[in-house]
Amino acid sequence: MSLAGVSLLAMSVVAGAGTQRVTGLGFALVSSPLLVLVAGPFNGVLLANVLSLTVNLVVLAMTWREVEVRRALLLLAPALCLVPVGAYVARHLRPPVLLVLIGALVVIALVAVLASDRARVFRGPGGAAVAGALSGFMNVTAGVGGPAMALYAVSTDWDHRRFVPSVQLYSAGLNLGSIAAKGLPHVPRSTLLVLLTALTGGIVVGNVLARRVSPDQARRAVVALALLGGLATMVKGVLTW
Repeated sequence: MSLAGVSLLAMSVVAGAGTQRVTGLGFALVSSPLLVLVAGPFNGVLLANVLSLTVNLVVLAMTWREVEVRRALLLLAPALCLVPVGAYVARHLRPPVLLVLIGALVVIALVAVLASDRARVFRGPGGAAVAGALSGFMNVTAGVGGPAMALYAVSTDWDHRRFVPSVQLYSAGLNLGSIAAKGLPHVPRSTLLVLLTALTGGIVVGNVLARRVSPDQARRAVVALALLGGLATMVKGVLTW
């Protein structure tokens, strides 16, 4: 991997880690495209899983006092159950069709929830189970599980201070499952060290910003990231049709 390639990856990791610390989501959305482009489809996704897991654990360690363990596990259980289903569907349905359908579903659902309280269907244990299942399914089929979590957070008016650590616990479990299924990335140790250093720097910057960003601003950023993730998924599907 060239020096320019490693530098680009490091910058994307800094941005992704900072976004994750402030909003609770966004590392994969910000960093994964460049990781896949520079490191290749297979290694790039694996590298994103490892780095995302690292971000999850570090942010969780910084915010664990506010974590809602029961809620996170309520989301994680159905997500892990839907991982095999998503893998099966991904193998048997044309990827472009799947990406467009998933992206459109996320965008329509988020717009509906923002427009009317009646659309806030992801409430109670049943809503958490559906949101977790959708997130796990999307994570396997499209590599984007965050928008479903944002949809659940908006539906339930989840307090942002509790949302951030709880989603880290949820995402850590999902990333561990992915790594266990697919293995570790094959990248030079020097490159991995640079990326881990960049990740640390991104979290430090994000930690500073988190103190200056109000919960309402962070909540709006979560919704914006979710919409961007849904639209990006649709565009990816259209471009590869």
